[in-house]
Amino acid sequence: MSAKHNHYDVIRKPIITEKATMASEANAVVFEVAMESNKPMIKEAVEALFGVKVKAVNTTITKGKVKRFRGQLGKRKDVKKAYVTLEEGNTIDVSTGL
Repeated sequence: MSAKHNHYDVIRKPIITEKATMASEANAVVFEVAMESNKPMIKEAVEALFGVKVKAVNTTITKGKVKRFRGQLGKRKDVKKAYVTLEEGNTIDVSTGL
């Protein structure tokens, strides 16, 4: 990881949705991550911040939706999500936050 990136800059926040809760049953956690981050950076950040061993990292970019609010047209931001699968015996309690 380059010196210009901080682990807190890579991992933005955990995502808690129904789909993310179902993923936690398969020993996976979902995080919102920085757009410029890559899989090795995400793996290193999760291992350093939470003290766990990461088995795999999958990423996806969700395009922001176009919305209308009080007559004004706007767009939600694009979000990059990381699905982090942990090694057996490792867990992360996302309810505590970063």
